[in-house]
Amino acid sequence: MDSSRPRLVVSGTPDDARTQFCEILGDTIDVVLPETPGAEDAEGLLLLGSAKGRFRDIQLCLDGFLDAVPDGLVLIDSNGVIVWHNARFQQFTGVDQSVVGQTFLNSLGSPELLSPLPVSLQPQPDETVKAIYKTGERTFVSIRAARSTEWSDADSSKNFTAIVIRDVSEEILENQKREAIYKAGIELGDLSPDEVTQMSHADRTDLLKEKILEYSQDILGFETIEIRVLNPDTAELLPLLEIGMQQEAATRKLFAAQTGNGVTGFVAATRQSYLCEDTKRDAMYLSGAADARSSLTVPLVMHEEVLGTFNVESPGAKSFDRKDLDFLEVFGGVVAMAVNQLQLLVAEKVVTAAESSVRLRREVALPTDDILSTATAILEKYIGHDPDVCEKLQRIVDNTRKIRGQIERVSENTDSAETGFRSCAIRTRIERPALQGKRILVVDSDESVLTSAHELLEQHSCIVETVRSGEAACQMARSHPYDVVLTDIHLPDMNGYDCFCKIQDIHDHLPVILMTGFGYDSGHSIVKSRQRGLKSVLYKPFRREQLLTEVEKAVTPPPPHQ
Repeated sequence: MDSSRPRLVVSGTPDDARTQFCEILGDTIDVVLPETPGAEDAEGLLLLGSAKGRFRDIQLCLDGFLDAVPDGLVLIDSNGVIVWHNARFQQFTGVDQSVVGQTFLNSLGSPELLSPLPVSLQPQPDETVKAIYKTGERTFVSIRAARSTEWSDADSSKNFTAIVIRDVSEEILENQKREAIYKAGIELGDLSPDEVTQMSHADRTDLLKEKILEYSQDILGFETIEIRVLNPDTAELLPLLEIGMQQEAATRKLFAAQTGNGVTGFVAATRQSYLCEDTKRDAMYLSGAADARSSLTVPLVMHEEVLGTFNVESPGAKSFDRKDLDFLEVFGGVVAMAVNQLQLLVAEKVVTAAESSVRLRREVALPTDDILSTATAILEKYIGHDPDVCEKLQRIVDNTRKIRGQIERVSENTDSAETGFRSCAIRTRIERPALQGKRILVVDSDESVLTSAHELLEQHSCIVETVRSGEAACQMARSHPYDVVLTDIHLPDMNGYDCFCKIQDIHDHLPVILMTGFGYDSGHSIVKSRQRGLKSVLYKPFRREQLLTEVEKAVTPPPPHQ
């Protein structure tokens, strides 16, 4: 071969056509075959036979078609060595020069195979191999490989593998997020029996925070986080978890309101998610993280009710898009279920404690009433005679009332200690605020009536004390202040009219309500009492609403005269 003459690569069949063409050209050029060393540097290419039909395809490749394809294209030989690749594949390798001559996997930095089964880059004829490789911390590629044949001449051929490589990082990361959210949904709500019974509410809350933080940062990639829970009674959004927020923002009082409470208040009030693309230009945004330029905020919703809000922030403007908001909404739903579970645990705790408190109050109500009545009666006899005995008796009275007050406060504190997690089902509602704190004396020899009076009136924060005789009622009225007295008309020691008159003589402005069954009033207590100013009568067994209404009217002062 003469190196001074131009070379022409001749490709195609049949072989006799190529021989004939060489005879015509004579000694003016060197005719070489494609597999001849140095053929890639030849000055020309001649296609013969069936190869002529591929000329248009070759022309497209020469014009840059293969380099314009968004996927990487690679040809490797039977040893896994790259014999050709397009420009896009070179971008996958991260180097500036061609990687022809390197093995395929080495050119990608020996990536980690994620496919469940071993993958061969030398597939069988008519077989397509698919695989996923991890090429970096958050980068993934998919490959599809198929066997092909390159014809050299009429009698021999050479096999190679064509590989298509595509960047699937976005799809993989999204799938990982979905799987992580699914896993979070299981783990955030997965409390063992020991965790439920042995852990305090604070411990369970801390555990929830740790899990939320783990999934938010490691999987979803959110670094600055703020979660608040809604107090349904006050509409205040109470801080539950904050990472990366300024102290002023973390302790700021926020309420569920469309205006004046920033994005968080708006989201809680409207149940609408909010994407803030630029904090500098959004008038609704209140400063959170020191360097925040964009934020996402979603409501935590369970059973159509807002439980709180979930906010994330980023230092870059327009760092979040609709897809990020969608993921946060899904994750927010998982967090809402976990918060709801905490609320249910608190509700169960409150209900259990309330039931215990009710049982305790019921058990001690009448015995402590008897102590108060007895101590008051003895105290009345010793006043002016024995100061030491009077002091001790007064201490008994005071401590008895103090014990009952402590029982009442335990119940109230149980209901309000963990306000942010109280369930709507156990909200404290004062239906009759006029009764709150009113002191009521009930006089009846029927123990069931006394017990019912305690149960019905104490539900509305009344202070109830009971006695079983008219004389005891007069002693209690002389020694202790009351807002109203309820007395039966048939007492062991006097009738209702006599009791009414004696109490009126002690305190002429103390309201008295007479109670009677549907029997004959032989002493005409009700008629005579009405003549003396009685305003209210209750008929036993009295209905709850009837009792509350009559007591409320009795303790409510009349409006001033115009």
